[in-house]
Amino acid sequence: MKLITAIIKPFKLDDVRNALSEIGVQGITVSEVKGFGRQKGHTELYRGAEYVVDFLPKVKVEVAVSSDLLIKQLKLSLNLQILARLETERFSLLI
Repeated sequence: MKLITAIIKPFKLDDVRNALSEIGVQGITVSEVKGFGRQKGHTELYRGAEYVVDFLPKVKVEVAVSSDLLIKQLKLSLNLQILARLETERFSLLI
């Protein structure tokens, strides 16, 4: 069994789900997470007080597969479609 994990921007979730469906993935696990990194957050004003928002909302997508052939297909598709076109920020394959 292999676990593929990607952390993406929330508005890209539908594109990722559609891309995975096109290559035959039937089920995924999606979690709402927060991240801190290159984007550095921003400052917001609420009721006259200034707040620093360090952690930004992200979506964690996990796909578990058992076929080595499917792993090769997923790696290729995720690398080409998701990492480049969909601007994935984090991607890992646990073997």
